[in-house]
Amino acid sequence: MPLVAGVDSSTQSCKVLVRDAETGAPVREGHAEHPSGTQVDPRHWWTALQTAVDRAGGLDDVAAVSVAGQQHGLVCLDEGGEVVRTASLWNDLAPAAAAEELVAELGPQQWAEAVGIVPRASFTVAKLRWLAESDPESAARTAAVCLPHDYLTWRLAGSGDPARVTTDRGDASGTGYWSPRSSRYREDLVERAFGSVPHLPRVCGPAEPVATTADGLVVGPGTGDNMGAALGLGIGPGDVVVSLGTSGTVFAIGQQPVSDPGGDIAGFCDATGRFLPLVCTLNAARVLSSTAELLGTDLDGLNRLAVQAEPGAGGLTLLPYLEGERTPNLPDAAGTITGLRITNMTQANMARAAVEGMLCGLADGLDHLREHGVTINRVLLTGGAARSPAVQHVAPALFDADVEVPEWDEYVAIGAARQAAWALSGAEEPPPWDVVRTSLPAGDPATMRPARESYRQARERMHSV
Repeated sequence: MPLVAGVDSSTQSCKVLVRDAETGAPVREGHAEHPSGTQVDPRHWWTALQTAVDRAGGLDDVAAVSVAGQQHGLVCLDEGGEVVRTASLWNDLAPAAAAEELVAELGPQQWAEAVGIVPRASFTVAKLRWLAESDPESAARTAAVCLPHDYLTWRLAGSGDPARVTTDRGDASGTGYWSPRSSRYREDLVERAFGSVPHLPRVCGPAEPVATTADGLVVGPGTGDNMGAALGLGIGPGDVVVSLGTSGTVFAIGQQPVSDPGGDIAGFCDATGRFLPLVCTLNAARVLSSTAELLGTDLDGLNRLAVQAEPGAGGLTLLPYLEGERTPNLPDAAGTITGLRITNMTQANMARAAVEGMLCGLADGLDHLREHGVTINRVLLTGGAARSPAVQHVAPALFDADVEVPEWDEYVAIGAARQAAWALSGAEEPPPWDVVRTSLPAGDPATMRPARESYRQARERMHSV
């Protein structure tokens, strides 16, 4: 059987998985680190991709490849295809004021109806306004703009012409200037944000090959990381994914686009031709690692402490807005601890409050989806922090849902590989690849209601400040 490769170019690193195109069985893999920061030179991603490919044994025997990348990052290219400046990433909060300007100019209802999202600092459209205002010299040199996965796909295709950059509808739907309803760019919104309309990537179909290299390697359209994860997990209607990585995300498959004027739900598209309503928090797994460091322990120690405490952490509530927050929209917020008393000031309660605080924000995300008509039959808990015994202990009761944990794997890269296999086959649907899941014991939602209510009250107080 032919082999395919999937690339996950995330905030922290690049991972390359080589898989059997028919079954998805693993063959080999490679990994390389990315530099840290909220603004990064895209050429580092290309170097990391080359390193990860080498460590995965190369692509000489691989028939097709696709890239799934971190969403929203603004990559600027000049007329010759050279990078103009560092890319502003999804977690760069510098465009927060620009996002507020754009919302004020057009109104949240109009933005939601036009492109399925209301601008926040994360989204590319806000980064365009921020760039035009903060670095007009770089803005003037910018002939084309694209997203991180678009840039790597273009480099793999090897054309060198910025007019030949491509994207897919999933990643395009996270820019703030592409409409999921009409499947077209809103160039008027680009011009509003940037003052002009640079070249925008051609939006390809879900399994449309964008190039075949001189070596015969088929290059798939790629997609955003959340869309890649959905494809890798093989989710369908009724499934909701809660992913606990650097950020926290809650997303589901939908048959119709979602528009939320409140801005909590991003009305994205998925990588199969359907839709992917999504709620994102900035603070997830690092809440646990940072709390462990505060308590002078490691993640295993944090887990042991957290399961010793009772639900509600003795009245402690953590708002884990350690890097500001995207949902709720509080980019300048800091984390807070409330309810602290001599009687509850223990390491176990602090560890439990960190787990509950991180998950309460995502439980709010599940509620947002329910309020917009998304059916939730089961929750799939993924990402690095999903392996935490304390998280698995708390989640079923807090989410008030059946929770399954897929076998640990790199589902973003698997989704990219599955897309590559789909592009190679020319079939109407992606190949069926099995995913092993474990059901968690059911929890009693009543035990977590006081914690959720305390979290809600603390969040509302934060909003009112």
